[in-house]
Amino acid sequence: MAGIEELKQLREETGMSVMDIKKALMEAGDSMEKARELLRTRGAEIAKKKQEREAGQGIVDVYLHPTGKTGVLLDLRSETDFVAKSMDFKALAHELSLQIAAMDPDGTEELFSQAYIKDPSKTVQDLVQEYIAKLGENIVVKRFLRYQI
Repeated sequence: MAGIEELKQLREETGMSVMDIKKALMEAGDSMEKARELLRTRGAEIAKKKQEREAGQGIVDVYLHPTGKTGVLLDLRSETDFVAKSMDFKALAHELSLQIAAMDPDGTEELFSQAYIKDPSKTVQDLVQEYIAKLGENIVVKRFLRYQI
């Protein structure tokens, strides 16, 4: 049986509920790697179901590169104001703004297909799906602008 430290680690990595983590560990025979993969799969399934819901709330994130020569405005939407005000949602907005500043995608479709700059083993779409599963709401990148001198 997996210990509390393993549960904590998977909770921090995935944001999934403790019950979902316990279930995944049981199905994986206490293998952390297999449980992690099961949780990713379930998170993607949750995200797919949530994508049909309207995301009418959100925030505008502003990022200015330390050189002052590149800036990003990002319109990121969620279903509720409660989630839009959460630290996790704001962290996602910041990560997406960094990605846009660094990789200069032409649009949302290209952004979502890019490898995530902080973890090239996953795409930006994977990152957003993780947050959808974690926060329990649909998340939409409505639009963004990247400025560069």
